[in-house]
Amino acid sequence: MNNPDKQQVFSINTEQEFAEAALSVFRFQAENCRVYHEFISNLGVDPAEVSRVEKIPFLPISFFKSHQVVSDSVVPEVTFTSSGTTGMINSRHIVTDVSWYEESFRKAFDLFYGDIKSYCVLALLPSYLEREGSSLIYMAEDLVKRSENPDSGFYLYNHDDLFRQLKRQQELEKPTILIGVTFALLDFVEQYRLNFPQLIVMETGGMKGRRKEMIREELHQTLCGGFGVKSIHSEYGMTELLSQAYSKGDGIFNCPPWMQIITRDTNDPMTNLNGSQTGGVNVIDLANINSCSFIATQDLGKVYPGGSFEVLGRFDNSDIRGCNLLIA
Repeated sequence: MNNPDKQQVFSINTEQEFAEAALSVFRFQAENCRVYHEFISNLGVDPAEVSRVEKIPFLPISFFKSHQVVSDSVVPEVTFTSSGTTGMINSRHIVTDVSWYEESFRKAFDLFYGDIKSYCVLALLPSYLEREGSSLIYMAEDLVKRSENPDSGFYLYNHDDLFRQLKRQQELEKPTILIGVTFALLDFVEQYRLNFPQLIVMETGGMKGRRKEMIREELHQTLCGGFGVKSIHSEYGMTELLSQAYSKGDGIFNCPPWMQIITRDTNDPMTNLNGSQTGGVNVIDLANINSCSFIATQDLGKVYPGGSFEVLGRFDNSDIRGCNLLIA
């Protein structure tokens, strides 16, 4: 079976087009991704009999730690790896054609925020800059470069320089996006205060063991006060995905047209939920063409009418039930 092309995936406009592309990608990956093929076989699912998106099996995200999840035999162009504490096994996302990732995040950014050249892009991502293989750094570097703004750039722990740059952008009245890992944004607002209501602050999640976890409302209230903004934007992405969803406030995320969220029953991982019930978050990311596009994450969330969603937390080990069904 032929690999679905970018035109089919990134030109999706309707639910019908999404369903057709998703089923095409599913059949391709069921045949060509060995790990996914074996997983489906062990579930007793015949790919030829899967005629609706709702019937597609989702691969547990943990397989990216224990297996090589790849759907073609081309030499990888890049391998993205997750961050983790010492002793943890990190996820590895093998990408044989990184142009899929580039097209996905560029188109999604344009969709939600407009032309990147309109912005100064500042990135406060110390924990990601300090290691190799971060897909977030790959994206941020591309956004900084394509902004073509001499003031765009990265910051590590030089908060004085970042504060001066933010004050400069405010004085110039230049549209500015600050992309930051959560703990670093909190560290910054403990030292500095701004009143920059035009600033877009985008938190990417992650305390990485640096600070105590906070509920979203408390976190966003703290950051809003520190930067002088009315809302905090968020990005929902992960090493195992090549697409991102974005929230412009209140923790409600929206997906680009080639990405979709479905929730599963926490007691029966093979059963999808309807309505806005809380369940495990399953992601369909059609940009994951050369790995697996159907991933059962360890996040808990709700899906709302129109396809927006909210992330409410994560499973702990005791919450993951029915896992024997998921192990290939």
